[in-house]
Amino acid sequence: MKKLFLLAAVLSTALFAFKAVAPATWEADTSHSKLGFVVTHLMITDVEGSFKNFQSTITASKPDFSDAIVELTADVNSVNTDNDKRDEHLKGADFFDAAKFPKLSFKSTSVKKVSANKFKVNGNLTFHGVTKPITLDATLRGVTTNPMSKKETAGFKVTGTIKRAAFGFGTKYANAMLSDEVTLNANTEFVKK
Repeated sequence: MKKLFLLAAVLSTALFAFKAVAPATWEADTSHSKLGFVVTHLMITDVEGSFKNFQSTITASKPDFSDAIVELTADVNSVNTDNDKRDEHLKGADFFDAAKFPKLSFKSTSVKKVSANKFKVNGNLTFHGVTKPITLDATLRGVTTNPMSKKETAGFKVTGTIKRAAFGFGTKYANAMLSDEVTLNANTEFVKK
């Protein structure tokens, strides 16, 4: 009987000592981040663009981000290629059709750690009215305390490739005019909330 009480006391102590780790939320510091893309024009030169207005969060319980959930939304009307005429064309029906599809979004479905600071991020990308699974490569460039804000800050570099045709994007332009492959790239700082 004493052994039973002792076992019950040990289990009770262990249960009360166990504390679930609450997930931490990290929010993109957009003043120190860039969400960009690259497409090849006439198969001879790369044209870069970005979205000026976007929001992104990471939710993770583990400090190495191996259980992270990543969410992102971007305002398609904020597309910027450093050419006003081209940007207006991109917002129109030939490409983003921003009046009809004003946002693009991404939500991760899994994050797999492949080395000390590298991850495969699988998720669903939605834009131009189409949702498709994609895989992104992410590199954790470090975590530090910002000396100005005193907040913990993590830096990530993210890359990936999508096909224009898969999203019905710019379909009237042949691959010889604009590459079907579009490279996605982001350099982001996330601040722990």
